[in-house]
Amino acid sequence: MKISHLSSLFIILIALVITLIYGQSLIIPFVLAVLIWFIIKELREIMQGIPFIKEKAPSWLLSVLAFLGIGVVLAAISNLLGQNIQNLSKSLPNYQGQIDEIALLLEKNLGVNYKESLSEYAVNIDFGNIVEMLINSISDIIGNTVMIVLYLIFLLLEEQVFQKKLKALYPDQDKYNKIKVILQNIDRSVGKYIALKTFISLITGGLSFIALKVIGVEAAAFWAALIFLLNYIPTIGSLIGTLFPAFFALLQFGELNSMLYVLGSVGLIQIVVGNVIEPKLMGDSLNLSALVVILSLSFWGAIWGITGMILSVPITVAIVIVCAAFPSTKRVAILLSENAEL
Repeated sequence: MKISHLSSLFIILIALVITLIYGQSLIIPFVLAVLIWFIIKELREIMQGIPFIKEKAPSWLLSVLAFLGIGVVLAAISNLLGQNIQNLSKSLPNYQGQIDEIALLLEKNLGVNYKESLSEYAVNIDFGNIVEMLINSISDIIGNTVMIVLYLIFLLLEEQVFQKKLKALYPDQDKYNKIKVILQNIDRSVGKYIALKTFISLITGGLSFIALKVIGVEAAAFWAALIFLLNYIPTIGSLIGTLFPAFFALLQFGELNSMLYVLGSVGLIQIVVGNVIEPKLMGDSLNLSALVVILSLSFWGAIWGITGMILSVPITVAIVIVCAAFPSTKRVAILLSENAEL
């Protein structure tokens, strides 16, 4: 490859990264709308699998029903999170006084003096700011809801005429068929991943909620929702989702047993779901290298934060499929794949 080509590629990549960083307020809602659109399509296909519904209900009506169903679920989750965060904000300052007791407990059980460091850490902790950050995060999501819904509506409308536009763009039948296959592969792979990951995350969050309720951890619904969201993040999401409520249980009860109960129960749920149920449902259909998953997680997390981590795998899957479809970029797809087979 010529130096001029490498320079052009480097400039394009820099421009793309800058656009992704500074245009995230517009791009992220669109990407989220696309992901919800994939879920709507999966739900629509499930409903079309029922003979009576397939015969009586048109496709647009099924899309509307799926859209309304997802809207109701998201509204219920937002309301539940809002209530739990309010309750949590009232009780968090009380737990700040637990730091000294926890230090004495750790010193007694582990024989190490953590009192000085924990006390210093406690002084620097401002629970009000933590709660404010949580509220601001929810406000940002709610603020983007209107834009996400608008994007989603136009995606559903565009879906009805997209095939006609695609034929007009590629009048040559061979090129049209090739592009159509690429889009179908992206649709099938990304749609399957999102639908199954959502189902698996619901199982993980639901079982974790039951475990946290039984143990008596405050705001169990909040921690379960957090576990549900973090489960979309490959590798480290399940670890963070286990440690957060475990540390909070230590603050709440002031004893190691409660922390160990949370670590054991939620950790066991994560292990069983992540290593037994998820592989059986998802298999190796994504065909992504573990190193590529970690690198994409780091890259998208660096430019888009938590949202980027959640979106990292679907975006990378789409990139691999597109690269695999063209001879000039097939080598890139092979490098990104798990076993060099496309």
